[in-house]
Amino acid sequence: MTVQDRTPADAASPTEVFRAARDLLVECQTDYERARAEFEWPRFEHFNFGFDWFDRLAQDPARQDVPALIIAEDDGRSTERTFAELSAASNRAANWLAEQGLRRGDRLILMLNNQVELWEFMLACIKLRVVMVPTTTQMTSADLEDRVSRADAAWAVAGAEDLAKFAGVGEGLRLVHVPGVFAEGEARRAPEVPEVPGHSVLSYDDAAGASAELSPAEPTPADETLLFYFTSGTTSKPKLVEHTHTSYPVGHLTTLYWIGLQPGDVHLNVASPGWAKHAWSNFFAPWIAEATIFVHNARKFDPAALMANMDRYGVTSFCAPPTVWRMLIKADLAQLKTPPTKTISAGEPLNAEVIDQVQKAWGATIRDGFGMTETTLQVANTPGQKVVIGSMGRPLPGMDVVLIDPLTGQEAVEGEICLRLDPRPVGLLKSYFGNQEKTDEVFRDGVFHTGDIASRDENGVLTYVGRADDVFKSSDYKVSPFELESVLVKHPAVMEGAIVPTPDELRLAVPKAFVTLAPGHEPTAETAQSILQFTLTQLPPYKRIRRIEFLELPKTISGKIRRVELRKAEVERSETGTAPSGYGTEFREEDLDLTR
Repeated sequence: MTVQDRTPADAASPTEVFRAARDLLVECQTDYERARAEFEWPRFEHFNFGFDWFDRLAQDPARQDVPALIIAEDDGRSTERTFAELSAASNRAANWLAEQGLRRGDRLILMLNNQVELWEFMLACIKLRVVMVPTTTQMTSADLEDRVSRADAAWAVAGAEDLAKFAGVGEGLRLVHVPGVFAEGEARRAPEVPEVPGHSVLSYDDAAGASAELSPAEPTPADETLLFYFTSGTTSKPKLVEHTHTSYPVGHLTTLYWIGLQPGDVHLNVASPGWAKHAWSNFFAPWIAEATIFVHNARKFDPAALMANMDRYGVTSFCAPPTVWRMLIKADLAQLKTPPTKTISAGEPLNAEVIDQVQKAWGATIRDGFGMTETTLQVANTPGQKVVIGSMGRPLPGMDVVLIDPLTGQEAVEGEICLRLDPRPVGLLKSYFGNQEKTDEVFRDGVFHTGDIASRDENGVLTYVGRADDVFKSSDYKVSPFELESVLVKHPAVMEGAIVPTPDELRLAVPKAFVTLAPGHEPTAETAQSILQFTLTQLPPYKRIRRIEFLELPKTISGKIRRVELRKAEVERSETGTAPSGYGTEFREEDLDLTR
């Protein structure tokens, strides 16, 4: 039975069509084959997530007392908002912004922390048909100048500290000041609105008197631009990804299916605002499922406090990047009395050791998935499937995935992950804004090219190999950094590791490990020997790691390792004979007492 079969004949509204598609995926959460066979993307002419979905949930009597959002602070306080409360607050925000001159199609930099106002503004922008440019608060003035210019933004929303970064960025911006979260016991007061030279500053407090009633003036075209996201920039300058009113709001049906979210779930996703994963799992997917979004705000990562809040608020679904999972397993996982039944990892592939430890402690298997800022979830281990440890699962409903050999352009058992475009999946970017050449490059030969390499086994399960730019040859053997890194992080001294090629006269290149050490371990020759000796027992001779160096791994603002920076450092070291600035001592296997 398809979505169309499930939709009542007299119910042609976008809300009901969308609900039918959602309900099918919820019903088929443990029946992958049925979901793949029966799911069809809703293809709307008009759709507005704020009006056609969220506000309809807010009007449902069954949801009146159900929290849509819970934010727990590290001092013990919490803030809760129901669907109805957020609907009304976003209407006030939209009406007030419109009164200040914000118009459909305007571009707005949204730079807030995890505070209620972030969700209010996102819903308001969707309803006003304003193009949001979500931005992390870690941005510098130079970063903002680039984003304001490339996105052609005329508006920005931020707290006082971040508004100050806009001084000297462009001219005549309309800035909206949003107060921060008040400390426990601190009285709510009218905030002091900062002055920012060259720009006008409005106070969001003034929106409190605006009307809570709002209706769409006209239907929202489904292909109208909704979001600009800057990629994390692991291999090049961040690209500007353009998404529409359907590519994310409707496209995240696949994300819902991957996580296994159902109405009534409480979902915690460890992701910072400003990045696509925050929109995936802290906005669209949970609310598509009619679940509660839970946020744990903390100044620094504290596993005990995190697990205490998960118990307190009944978290049933938990998504975190590999870095967080690795830090969690170094704590006592048994502190969590009611573990989540759905455990998810995303961002970079997760190694088997972490998956095994969480399974033993919580009785839940961490399920990996693969997606991009440019897309919603493409491939995943979904509920009910047998998880092949180390794999990223199988293609999701609505995603027709094919592996293309980069050299031959033909389908292969190992190749670049591509999406067939006939029919085009809804959860796919519209373009790289302002870069037609790059857009044409990824949309060629009837498929969308991801730039990531995977292999497929006889059961159709895909395993991540690496970025096309990261895979390298050593002695004519192909080496996947991820495979070696999965072994490396099993050693207790290794907190994080990255493998890159380093030039070698005999073998062209050999694998080198850059390692961030776990607490209590020193960057000595003895530590290097222990780690390399361990990897020798885990890897075939032609893949063994031959050099190692200890340092804090360079990362993008979103937390992804910049292997491109490490590769460049190795080329510079090879050419000059000295370590680049910021790098240290390299230990080589031939200088250590290793037993082969």
